[in-house]
Amino acid sequence: MSWIGKAQPRNEDRRLVVGKGCYTDDIAKPGQAWAAFLRSPHAHARIVRIDTSAAQALPGVLAVLTGADYLADGFEGIDHVPNPIAAVNPKEKAFLTSETGAIYNRRQWPLSVDKVRHVGEALVMVVAETPHQARDGVEAVQVEYEVLPAVVDADDALAEGASQLYDDLPRNCCFSTQIGDREAARAAFDKAALVLRREFKNSRIVNAQMEPRSAIGEYDPAADTYLLTSGSQGVVRQQLGLADAFKVPATRVRVVCPDVGGGFGPRTSLNMEPVCVLWAARRVGRPVKWTGDRSEAFVSDYQGRGMTFRTAMAFDAQGRILAVDNELIGNVGAHTISYVPMANAMRVTTSVYDVPVAAIHVTGVVTNTVPTGPYRGAGRPESMHAFERLLDLAASRLGIDRLDIRRINMIRRETLPRVSPMGLPYDSGNFPANMERVIELADWQGFETRQQEARQRGKLRGIGLSNYIESPVGAPRERIELRVLPDGSTDIVSGTQSTGQGHETTFAQVVADHLGVPFESIRLRTGDTAFVKWGGGTHSDRSMRLGGKLLIDASKDLIDKARAVAAHCLGVDAQRLTREGAGFTVRVWWGLRKRRITLAQLAQHVQRHGMPGQPDMRELGAEAEFNGRMPAYPTGAAVCEVEIDPDTGEIDVVRYSAVDDVGQAINPLIVEGQVHGGLAQGLGQALTEGYQVDRQSGQVLSGSYMDYGMPHAELMPPLSVELTNDPTHGNPLGVKGGGESGITPATACTFNALAHALAAYTDEELPMPATPLAVWEVIHQGRSARTAH
Repeated sequence: MSWIGKAQPRNEDRRLVVGKGCYTDDIAKPGQAWAAFLRSPHAHARIVRIDTSAAQALPGVLAVLTGADYLADGFEGIDHVPNPIAAVNPKEKAFLTSETGAIYNRRQWPLSVDKVRHVGEALVMVVAETPHQARDGVEAVQVEYEVLPAVVDADDALAEGASQLYDDLPRNCCFSTQIGDREAARAAFDKAALVLRREFKNSRIVNAQMEPRSAIGEYDPAADTYLLTSGSQGVVRQQLGLADAFKVPATRVRVVCPDVGGGFGPRTSLNMEPVCVLWAARRVGRPVKWTGDRSEAFVSDYQGRGMTFRTAMAFDAQGRILAVDNELIGNVGAHTISYVPMANAMRVTTSVYDVPVAAIHVTGVVTNTVPTGPYRGAGRPESMHAFERLLDLAASRLGIDRLDIRRINMIRRETLPRVSPMGLPYDSGNFPANMERVIELADWQGFETRQQEARQRGKLRGIGLSNYIESPVGAPRERIELRVLPDGSTDIVSGTQSTGQGHETTFAQVVADHLGVPFESIRLRTGDTAFVKWGGGTHSDRSMRLGGKLLIDASKDLIDKARAVAAHCLGVDAQRLTREGAGFTVRVWWGLRKRRITLAQLAQHVQRHGMPGQPDMRELGAEAEFNGRMPAYPTGAAVCEVEIDPDTGEIDVVRYSAVDDVGQAINPLIVEGQVHGGLAQGLGQALTEGYQVDRQSGQVLSGSYMDYGMPHAELMPPLSVELTNDPTHGNPLGVKGGGESGITPATACTFNALAHALAAYTDEELPMPATPLAVWEVIHQGRSARTAH
């Protein structure tokens, strides 16, 4: 029986749905105190004076700590290392040069020292016996601010004379770099039959996980060691960041990650609260716990998107793309957390299309807003959105069918492998077949009948398509340890960890297939640097792509070791042994009988006697590690169909179809769930989720679920999802990745459908999110313009 490819129900689901999961806030340490933070009410202000005397005098308050106290203790700010490793060459950074002279990287103080730079930034921490006493202490702290002008829009921040967030960062520009051949692109534009230019603003997204962030810090003065318990997307990265901030070896920092209720990217980077609770634990001599609430989350959790594309595309008269020339501006917020989204968006600029010449200018900008970081898809959905919208516009201007313009320009399977203009080595992907299958799945040909029926009901109906490709990258180093134990169970230690992806199931499926041990006997351990020696964490479709290869490598190594032990125990040459299930057999008595020895028996022998010739080795196990790049390019296509009520602007997503090439799906049930979840987030961004900040003051206008439109279940349409696989040879399992497939084409095909439905009223871009009010205004402005003519 093969476990790979089986739609196996998830092992972890029963434990989680019956309430037996263990999240950070479920944990209480003996004698723990509680922390609360005073957060800035201003988007930009100089800290003139902090008076903590009243707070310190309150009952139960143990400490009131400021940024000045942190500096006095001699610790460092957080180094987020925002410039990521390059997508192809792991020895290089994604951005190598900048017109400013350097790629800006500034450490973030856990508590603000001189200025506050966004609403919600923490500047005082109160530690008390109870959470209520800590919050009372926060309210008693007096702060005198000198309010400064705020800049929340990236273009405003770049303008001459704009308020500066940092004295050493002119025009608030973190970096500005040109990639690709702009001169060649301009030459192509000069001879084009059609040149299109559009601006696309990808709206800010609040990272609203089910589990609010929480952290518990402990300090052992005798050993001078720190212990952090907190949900994250990888304990090793948290460990290294904390060790760097506290100026200690990583071995003196232990990080434990229990169950995590959602990651989606922003829980990859180290946050300031874990640093603070560890520091506070050292200060007060007790464990210190903090759990944030939703109001804090809206002004302190790292956010997503916030990217502007100014896209230009040149076509000949037949609709063939001649060149692409883009300008990309990333709003990174108040601190340089990550440039990953801009790097990813830049790399997939040309998508699945045969673009002869491409250029892109990328600029990162700090503003007086919550910092941004990777959010599911991290730059790829933004890039697909701009490209696919321009294809629809070009088709309309040139009088070419929307499908045909894509057929004309799409990369053909027989031309692979090839290197894209942005340097990505595409090795596989049947892009035309994906599109043809999704339009069949969506019954594209029957749309006109459905559209006519909708008109009879007074509704506007539209249909839109998006092709897509991803470029999974992420941390280049990963590690797996694999052991068969004497009781017959199998133990996996993985450096990557789950935030809901089902690793307990899929990792066990791979090991059951390659080691031959019973599926139910396999246990996965992650999320504790006490036994996780290295790991890059969960992000960028890397867990099974890297972890799966290492599981196979470790399984092969373990089998080789077990074969040697079996030969020793059975007294035969190793070549005579035949693998059979979770063990080996050898024929004796002229082949009339078989002797069998199991892996569990071999593990028992090794425990008692050691490995043959190596008596000190008392475990039957293997380790595997990888450090490099393992290219894979998930790809696919999606079709969205919408109906709009012209009287109210209300949008109903009536059908959604997707074909996703995720490579080998280890567990199709889990992959389809990933597609559904990503689609929900993509539709949310397209239609409901709008994070609004006042452009003048920097005040947050949508700081709760009363104001921020989280998508509800009723938004989700009937789904028709198929998985396909054009094989990649980039890793032994043939995995490409499925975690971001649902979200990557979602806004593009949704906005193409909206534009199709509203073609009689406007050809301008709808704002994102396309709320009923925004759509209603477009319809009625269009009606007014037609009436005026």
